[in-house]
Amino acid sequence: MEDFIGLLACLILFLTGLYAMVDSYLVYQHANDDSLLKFKPGYEGEVAEQPIQGNMVAWLIVDDTTIDYPVMQGETNEEYLNKDPYGNYSMSGSIFLDSRNAGDFTDDYSLIYGHHMEGDYMFGPLHYFLEQDFLDTHRTGELVVGDVIYEITFFAALEASATQELIFNPTEHPAENVLDYVKDHAQSCENETGEGTLIALSTCKYPDSVDRVLLFGYMKEKMP
Repeated sequence: MEDFIGLLACLILFLTGLYAMVDSYLVYQHANDDSLLKFKPGYEGEVAEQPIQGNMVAWLIVDDTTIDYPVMQGETNEEYLNKDPYGNYSMSGSIFLDSRNAGDFTDDYSLIYGHHMEGDYMFGPLHYFLEQDFLDTHRTGELVVGDVIYEITFFAALEASATQELIFNPTEHPAENVLDYVKDHAQSCENETGEGTLIALSTCKYPDSVDRVLLFGYMKEKMP
């Protein structure tokens, strides 16, 4: 009997571990779903079999990183935490614009969220920007909104609590106030005056914590 109980316990532990491995694999498969690239502006290739469900408002690229994703926007900021752009449940969620921001990115300050995934998926690369050397060599990105292309110049990265309203309530405070906070608290920063409107990318620093890593940039329309 004791041998049977011991064997059963081992079997349960094995199955639990196997489930955790499969679950992690599926999470990272969702985060690295190449099928989304069929919706990238300028894509030339076969038509996507499954349409994106909901409101895709933009496409975000951070040059020389793995950040190359559609940007969704829900009615609330919880909608895309655990939902992929196809509308399916996914622990990796989606990259999404704050629900209070204008979907055409005409606000003075726009805030985009994404999960911090291992393997540099989703917004996993953001923590690299806390190092000055990395920021110095990764300053550019692109945001495609409909027919408009915005060039992004990144200038600062910092850590902040999700309770910091000045940062995380993007439509309630002047962008100048946000910019002053960023300059005062940045862990890496380029001391220059940029042109364009303010944009920030935000991700969790640790699971189940209010600590966030943010990357700030200026965005301006790309001239033909």
